[in-house]
Amino acid sequence: MTSRELQPPGRQEIVAILAAMGGRAPDQVVENIGSLELAWLVSQVEDRYDTTLELDDAALARMMTVSGAVTTIHQLLEGAADA
Repeated sequence: MTSRELQPPGRQEIVAILAAMGGRAPDQVVENIGSLELAWLVSQVEDRYDTTLELDDAALARMMTVSGAVTTIHQLLEGAADA
């Protein structure tokens, strides 16, 4: 399966990525995402999907929660696949 065929990450995968930062258990990840966690998350998603996410200030603001990150990453990756 190529990176273009990968499904966008779901909530469980986003939480796992965030948990990996600092070696936490997934149940220790809170809904709000700090700026360092967000940078880590974006970097990990870009690496896994071999893409660069086009993030403007509005997209970054939406990604400050786990739920917002899941939705925004889905939208961005779907847009990249269509390009």
